[in-house]
Formats: sequence, C-alpha cells, structure tokens
Amino acid sequence: MVKEAAEIEKMNSGLAEEISIDGFDYVEFFVGNALQACYYYHRGFGFDVVGYRGLETGDRDTVSYVLKQDHVNIVLTSPLRADNEINDHLAKHGDGVKNVGLRTRDCVKAYETAIARGAKSIYAPKTVEDENGVYKSAAISTYGDTIHTFVERGEYKGLAPGFKPVTGKDGRGLGLVSIDHIVGNVEVDNLAKWVDFYKNIFGFHVYQYFDPEDISTKYSALVSKVMANKSGSIKLPINEPYEMGLRKSQISEYLDFYNAPGVQHIAVTTRDIIATVKEMRARGIEFLGTPAAYYATLSERVGKIDEDMAALQALGILVDKDDDGYLLQIFTKPVQDRPTLFFEIIQRKGCKGFGKGNFQALFESIEREQENRGNL
Repeated sequence: MVKEAAEIEKMNSGLAEEISIDGFDYVEFFVGNALQACYYYHRGFGFDVVGYRGLETGDRDTVSYVLKQDHVNIVLTSPLRADNEINDHLAKHGDGVKNVGLRTRDCVKAYETAIARGAKSIYAPKTVEDENGVYKSAAISTYGDTIHTFVERGEYKGLAPGFKPVTGKDGRGLGLVSIDHIVGNVEVDNLAKWVDFYKNIFGFHVYQYFDPEDISTKYSALVSKVMANKSGSIKLPINEPYEMGLRKSQISEYLDFYNAPGVQHIAVTTRDIIATVKEMRARGIEFLGTPAAYYATLSERVGKIDEDMAALQALGILVDKDDDGYLLQIFTKPVQDRPTLFFEIIQRKGCKGFGKGNFQALFESIEREQENRGNL
C-alpha cells in the first residue's frame, strides 16, 4: 500500500537543508549512433533538432545533437574515436541515460554543498563565457554510472557552450510538455542507500513509498520510493527488485542487461494524451499492450472522466485516480535493443500519484514482454 502520512513523515526525519534545484534542465543519452538516434526521436517523438556539436564545430572526440519539445530537452552523444571512454560505457550498458541535468541558480553552492555532504565529484564548477553569456556547470556521481550535472544558465542565452544552433528541423511536436519524473533502478537491498543519498546530499524527501503489496504478480515484485524536492519540480522514484524466488522481476532483467543501476524510464507530460499517443503510434512508436479485461471495470474504479473510454482502450491508455483527481498514462516498449530504458507518457488532471491502481496491469504487461524475450 502507499504508506500512511505518519510513516512517510518518519522516513523524512532528519532531512538536510535542501539544495535549491529549479527543475530538470536536460537528459543526456550515450548512444552508439547519435545521428540515427536523432532521427528516431525527431521523427517518432516529434522533437525539434535545435543544436549540434561535432567535427564541424571543432569537437574531435564526440558528436552531440540537442532535441527540444516545449520544456523537454534531450542530448544524444556518441564517440567519434575508438579510444573514447564512451565506448566502454556503451559496451557495458548499451544506449541509455548517462546524465540528468538539474537547473540551479547557484551552481557553485549546489556543488560545494553536495561535496561537503559526501557526494563524489565528477568535475568541479566550470564557467564558460562566450557570445551567448555565462554558463556554469558541475557534476557529481549518483547510482551506477549515472551522473547529475548542476546547470546555471540564468545569464546564458544559447543552448550550451560548443553547440551551434540548428534550424529547419521541426519535428511537428506531439504535445509533449515537460519531464514529470525520472525513475532509477538499483540492486536488491540498495534502495535505502540511495534514498539516504538523496535525503542527505540533496535534502530531498520521500514523497511516496510502494512495497510488494502494491507492485507485484505471482512471479515477481519490486519496492519503490519516490524522492522529491519541496516544490515538486523534481521527482526521482527509485526501484529495487523484491526477490520472491519464482521468476526474474523486470528490475532484475534491467540490471542484467544494463549491467549496473541506471535510469529505467523517463515520464513526459502531455496536455492531450489521446492525440499524442495516436500520433506516436502512427509514427511507429510501440507501446506495452493492455488486456481488454482492464477496461471492463475501469468506469467503476475511476468514475467519470473527460475522455472517451473507447478511445482510451483503442490506444491502450491506463487511468488512475487519487483524492486530487485522475491521471492517464501509457508506457513505450524499450527504445533500444536491450530491454532497459523506456518512456512513459502521462497526463495529469489533478492526480499527484504515480498510477498505483495501474501497477498490476502494468507489471503483468511487462512480464508478458519479458516472457517473449525469454527473460521471465
């Protein structure tokens, strides 16, 4: 069950003072072929291609594309040389999220606070001045090989230093608006460690907590805690597998193929999920299936909603509610060959939860895919 307020409050005792984070700035993927990945997200997800860095801009080691849709910013980076360390990352993990950029108004203070509290440095604060202004950044390590970069761009008008703007690459946006949350998977018995990391380093609190009673089938289960800042602009659920001894959980499958903890999925908001998903499907993006039985009692469970139930069923969109309203959500299949990273498309109509009422249907759908892959 979602834990009662008193239990959540107990988990949040002794929080450090919160590091000031305004929101997600960007998410950077390491990919084997940035040009081809750019085409996939541009055509399939409707992102505009707005920036480029590579040989033509003087970078002899890596190539990167910046894609944007409203407030969602993605950077796709590939190595250009055999001796580049990104190749080691790709060999171990495959395509996936390397870097979650966090926007702050004081990069130096954010970094120094994190380091003083025990975070591991990736690089100290750097200031770059160019024709676009002043750009500051610094980075720390998190779970697995994932990093968080503090980004201060209040005095910067461009994308980032070293990137040139790209025009004429309109993706005919599909209504994606912002990053709602980013989910990480960690090994069994490591959840508490990373919850403490975000509590003690960032001053984030446990927003919600789910246990095997909430997220399980007869074969497998997981435990999840959602870390968040006070404003709610950052939500970082963390999952660990719960070993039941019957079959391999979706988290275990992820860890087997990613070979480390890492980002499992990125949830992106939309203002009209029916229109967004319909167009994504038309562009070839594949989603997890939802059995017809799910919709047989949906009206009884969620009550009156604005959307047409037949349209939701035709697209496989899930619905859940809490005391504040309801949400609609759907999950893509993995967006690379390894069964690791995927996306969630979500529309919130007051609901502040994470689709607890859908966990069973979602978990079973993922297990069907695992079984097809021979990994259940």
